[in-house]
Amino acid sequence: MEYIAVLLPPIVVGLLFWFAMKAIFNADKSERQAEARAHAEAEAQANGQDSGPVGG
Repeated sequence: MEYIAVLLPPIVVGLLFWFAMKAIFNADKSERQAEARAHAEAEAQANGQDSGPVGG
């Protein structure tokens, strides 16, 4: 039983660290995908608008 008491805290801390890093990497991946979509949309708009600004 004392083995569990000794090993449990580092295992829990390791799992918390793993979940935190996984969440950070997933957020970064999502942000990169959203940025790529926004960049592609802006580029498509820029390529489609050769006549100048719209709305005037």
